[in-house]
Amino acid sequence: MSDQDDWAEGLEGPKKKPLKRSTKIFLWSFTALVAWLTLSNASWLAPDATGKRILIAHRGVSQLFDHQGITDETCTATRIFTPEHPYIENTLPSMKAAIGRDAGMVKFDVAATKDGQVAVFHDWGLDCRTDGKGPIRDRTMAELKQLDVGYGYTADGGKTFPLRGTGVGLMPSLDEVLHDLGHASLLVNFKSRDPKEAELVLASFARAGIDPNQPRFGFFGKAPLMAVIRAKAPKAWTMDPASAKRCTKDYIKFAWSGWYPASCVGGTIIVPLDYQWAFWGWPDRLQDRAAKHGTRVLMTGPYGGDKDGMGLSQVQQLTRVPASFKGYVWIDDIYNLGPALRPRQK
Repeated sequence: MSDQDDWAEGLEGPKKKPLKRSTKIFLWSFTALVAWLTLSNASWLAPDATGKRILIAHRGVSQLFDHQGITDETCTATRIFTPEHPYIENTLPSMKAAIGRDAGMVKFDVAATKDGQVAVFHDWGLDCRTDGKGPIRDRTMAELKQLDVGYGYTADGGKTFPLRGTGVGLMPSLDEVLHDLGHASLLVNFKSRDPKEAELVLASFARAGIDPNQPRFGFFGKAPLMAVIRAKAPKAWTMDPASAKRCTKDYIKFAWSGWYPASCVGGTIIVPLDYQWAFWGWPDRLQDRAAKHGTRVLMTGPYGGDKDGMGLSQVQQLTRVPASFKGYVWIDDIYNLGPALRPRQK
């Protein structure tokens, strides 16, 4: 062999052994599986979602506050930002303003009163936001109507109280909300664990002559309360935190295979703004699967943010909501975000 042949052989290196037939079959099978999984979860191959995006105004138009370090015992009224508007959460003026700022659904909190009515109010106690004292459930609706629901709000550590005196008589009953806004899409949030409060809410709907068994109504709360609602209003959106969490985790774990989790049928998938990448087929393929199984899809703000609440609260966050998303978007600041989204609505 010449020196040139030696040089050429050195460049070519040792000759490779042919792949075994079993190895080829494995590689082809793996490639086919990857291709199938990619195509089956491809959002761009899914049909276009129908309907329109629904903005949920959390507590109507409300005063924003710093969420960093808060606990269940924190009085959030004492840590609001400087008010941009005069509205007080969970009041009729605030709910009507939210609808006027493009909220497609208004979420509010309810509590049973001493005389068997349902008040619209967030806290268990009256001490934080109002000039009253003690548990809200120890008062009659007439007594609650005497209170100032703007009494405790301050943005400067108690030096001034910009909403004090403006909220006298503004705590509404559910009967009043249904009378004024029964034509709108409403989301009732139960703070209680007592199923009797679900029965009181259904009684309020009955007094108003409104059928709660409609998709435009939603009810959030613990499983025992949702069971009461679901029995009378199976077409309404019902969600308890535990079932929604289970459905969301199951979808992330198993939907890559094309199998739809049983825990999501008729349930709710929660998609945090900063975890969209984790959801198979997001957004159009996921929406198509959800629609076929009666599942609602709810987008929320970033997961576990220290300073923000559950919903979107910054205008720049809207750019991260896919234009093709037609589900629900939880909004903490509907006052600013509703109008900001108008040019992008289809």
